[in-house]
Amino acid sequence: MIDVPAELFPSDAPPAGACVQVERPEDGLAIVRLDPPHRSMPLLDAPLLRDLGTTLWSLAEDASLRGVVITGKSPGRFAAGADVKSIESVTDPRLVEDLIRAVHRLYRFVDRMRPRVVAAVGGPVPGGAYELCLACDVIVACDDDSTRLGLPETQLGLFPAWGGAHRLPRRIGVPKALDAILTGRLFRARSALKIGMVDRLTKPELLLRVASDVALGRLDVTPRTRGPLESFFIDANPLARAIVGGMARKSVLARTKGHYPAPLVALELVLKATTTSLEEAADKEASAAAPLITSALCKNLVGIFFGSEHAKSLAKRTDGTRPAPLEHAHVIGAGVMGGAIASLLAEKGVWTRLSDLSRPALDASLLEHRAHVKKQLARRRMQRHEADAAVDRLDASPDVVGLKRTGLVLEAVAERLDVKRKVLGDLAARAPSDALLCTNTSSLAVADIAEGLPHPERVVGLHFFNPVRKMPLVEIVRGPATSDETVVRAAAVAVRLGKTPVVVKDVAGFLVNRLLGPYLDEAVRLFVDGADALRLDAALVRFGMPMGPLLLLDEVGLDIAQHAGASLFAAYGERMTPTDGIAKLARDGRLGKKTSFGFYRHETAHGRGKSKPPVPADDLPEFQRGTTARDLGDDELVDRCVLAMLAEAVRALDEHVVASAAELDLATIFGMGFPPFRGGLLRYADTLGATEVVRRLDVLAARPDVAGREGGPARFRAPESLRAMAKSGATFRGRVGGRPAGVRVG
Repeated sequence: MIDVPAELFPSDAPPAGACVQVERPEDGLAIVRLDPPHRSMPLLDAPLLRDLGTTLWSLAEDASLRGVVITGKSPGRFAAGADVKSIESVTDPRLVEDLIRAVHRLYRFVDRMRPRVVAAVGGPVPGGAYELCLACDVIVACDDDSTRLGLPETQLGLFPAWGGAHRLPRRIGVPKALDAILTGRLFRARSALKIGMVDRLTKPELLLRVASDVALGRLDVTPRTRGPLESFFIDANPLARAIVGGMARKSVLARTKGHYPAPLVALELVLKATTTSLEEAADKEASAAAPLITSALCKNLVGIFFGSEHAKSLAKRTDGTRPAPLEHAHVIGAGVMGGAIASLLAEKGVWTRLSDLSRPALDASLLEHRAHVKKQLARRRMQRHEADAAVDRLDASPDVVGLKRTGLVLEAVAERLDVKRKVLGDLAARAPSDALLCTNTSSLAVADIAEGLPHPERVVGLHFFNPVRKMPLVEIVRGPATSDETVVRAAAVAVRLGKTPVVVKDVAGFLVNRLLGPYLDEAVRLFVDGADALRLDAALVRFGMPMGPLLLLDEVGLDIAQHAGASLFAAYGERMTPTDGIAKLARDGRLGKKTSFGFYRHETAHGRGKSKPPVPADDLPEFQRGTTARDLGDDELVDRCVLAMLAEAVRALDEHVVASAAELDLATIFGMGFPPFRGGLLRYADTLGATEVVRRLDVLAARPDVAGREGGPARFRAPESLRAMAKSGATFRGRVGGRPAGVRVG
């Protein structure tokens, strides 16, 4: 039996024996079905682990047994990994060690059972669920698009500590195991078969039959293992492992900047896996995982995971039903944003027409779409029939035609109110009466765009971020007339496209751009007052931002930044007073990356088409007027930028721009790249404590260079709600911003 710590049992834990069903369809065969009554999708939580252990120990005593198949509720529902929710609440490292050692004992028992044990899996098979498969003799998987297998624990600040860090290298070799574990990828069934992560594929309806035949020896399947040459020259060669490890370590540090310890811990364990016994592995994994699981970093990343999962619920009505899947869409505007959105819709299964008056723009969008699909095919992320279908689903026309079956129209035209109104007005008159009318505006009010349109309740903002394919956030901007059903349908589209939706109020800048405004403006003020551009950017990168604020301004475009700053100032007054630093820099067409010249010079390597690393422009001192920021320390530079953004985030929460602090944090991470290891902007505030945040804001507001500037200290005045939190000791975790107008559908 397995001794799972009692503290890890959920409050709704079913009685012993209820989570696993055993079927004996023929002599010598047992089918062990993971079927916990308290879960719609099995999770390897304490009750299920307990019952699985009891069941297998009992079966092992049956001398007539020749084969065991471990499977899930259905071919597409094996198990969704370990119970991550319990991880969020565990603070005792000893409890973690006890659990890991208990699971290792169970999985070693599976590994050493006399009957042949076959895992028959499909659907999501991540983390601990795949580690269970690795303990079986053979893995048979559904050849189905829903099947995803892998060890994604490093994405949660962990590593595969239930034997995965040692069993996977034994199966596929150290280099491939490092790639799978350090990237946290979930592999499609055919990719998993190709690299040896599974042994056999079959159709979902044949899964149990094939697995049973394999278990009883009627079907010969040789378990996939690393080849003898790879084993000899790499896995058993200390020098080769050192070289592989050095390259992997360099790659990890370049990607994580040293902020995430779990990949480095996993790296060391994987490198030694093939020379470590499974008993030793249990001790190593337990002692290494305990401090990671109980760390603040892990709690932050787990919080993001649950925030992302919660965001998906916006795509469901309050009664749990989902809108009908979108089948046809029409996008107006074949610029950078419109073309990319149309391409993504087509890739994700929506028949899409792209319209623009410019034939060259349409042709360029179609070529870009086909090039992207071709690249996905070359990388084996699509099969040939999927690629062909993705290409077929996008067509282009200079005329807006074929709207009869359209369920969604989206405009991505110039940021001019009259143009957007005209475009959506024409679409509203011609599209079906229940079609969503979406705008990708980044600066205009949805209410203004919807004014005068028939059925304004179906007008909604779908604010994508550039680049569309890479940025995971979509702001669902709800205007005052937008209906609950429209919000649900818009969120469902975002989820369909693989994005994380956050519903926001229809205010200037919405949420992300509103918060970025003071952050970027404060960076420019520091630069103008003497801060070295490279040091300023480097300080924010060390803090955890993906790039420095001045380089980000170059990426956005100095002209666009000026326009956004003016809009925020018009809406919010003195605290958004923009510096004139950008205007003085953005002269003679100097607009940032798109003109190859801004705060930095952006050059293309001669003859290769690749960009060189940007270097600060050599004339930057000409645009600096003061010296007050020249000698500021890195922490002071970071505080000036980040606390300006944080104070505005508190105001946005007070104004119910989003439903909760958790959703605001999710938007800052997915929309602006706020460091995930810090858990989001308001979670970072909780780490500092409200009292300390207020103290730092007061210090900044009182600085002579801040108090005496145009706009004064308004940006750094601590909101009254934050002062109240400081007095009461309250935190943002779990705080809701009230019910923003329609943010929560219901």
